[in-house]
Amino acid sequence: MKPGQSTRLGARILLGLNLLMAFGTLWVFMRMTPAIKVILEQNQQSILASEEMLAALAMRSPSEENNQALISTFEAALKRSQSNVTEGKEPEALGAVNSYYLKAFSGDLQARSQTIQARLSKVNRDAMETADHKARQMGNAGAWGVVFMASLLFLVGMLFVRSLRRNLIEPLEVIHAVTLALRHEDYMRRCTSTRDSPKDIRVIFTELNELLDQYTAERLHQKIGQ
Repeated sequence: MKPGQSTRLGARILLGLNLLMAFGTLWVFMRMTPAIKVILEQNQQSILASEEMLAALAMRSPSEENNQALISTFEAALKRSQSNVTEGKEPEALGAVNSYYLKAFSGDLQARSQTIQARLSKVNRDAMETADHKARQMGNAGAWGVVFMASLLFLVGMLFVRSLRRNLIEPLEVIHAVTLALRHEDYMRRCTSTRDSPKDIRVIFTELNELLDQYTAERLHQKIGQ
C-alpha cells in the first residue's frame, strides 16, 4: 500500500472510531433518560394516588356526611390508580383495595387492615428501585463501553502515528537532510533506506539518488571544463 493511501486509511479509521464512540455514548444516554423519566412519572402518579387513599382512610369520621366526602376522595384516587396500571403486581393490590375499602370506611377493622396491607405504594416504589437498578447497570455498561472504545482508539492512534512516522515523517526528514547537504555543496550525501522501509519510499529514494548522481556528474563535468 502506498504511503498516501495508508495515511488516508489510518485517518479514516480514526475518524470512524471517534464517530462510533460518540454515537455509542449518545445512544446509551438516549436509552437511559426516557426510560427513567417514564417509569418515574407513571409510578409517581400511582404513589400519590395511594397516599391520598391512605390519608382519606386515616381521616375516617363517625359523621356520615364527612365520611361520604372521604369515600369520594378515596374512590377518585382509586380510579386514577386503576387507569394507571404499569406493574404486574398492581392489579392484585388494586383488587384487594377495591374489595375492602367500603367495609373499612364502615368501621370494619379487618377490612381496614386488608386495605392498608395491599401496599399499593410499595409495588410502585419497588418498580422505581428496579428501574433505578437497571438504569445504573446500563450506565455502568455504557461507561465501560466508552472506556473500551477509548482504549481501542488510543491503540489505533498509536499505530497510526507509528505508521505515519515510518511512511512519511522519517522519509521527509531524510530528504530534507539530503537537500540541505546539497545546498552546502555536499554532493556525496544520498537518501538511505532500510529493509523495513516501504517499497514506495525505496523507489522514491532510488529515483532521487539517481537525480543527485546525474546532478553531481554534471557539476563535476562543468568544473573540469572550466
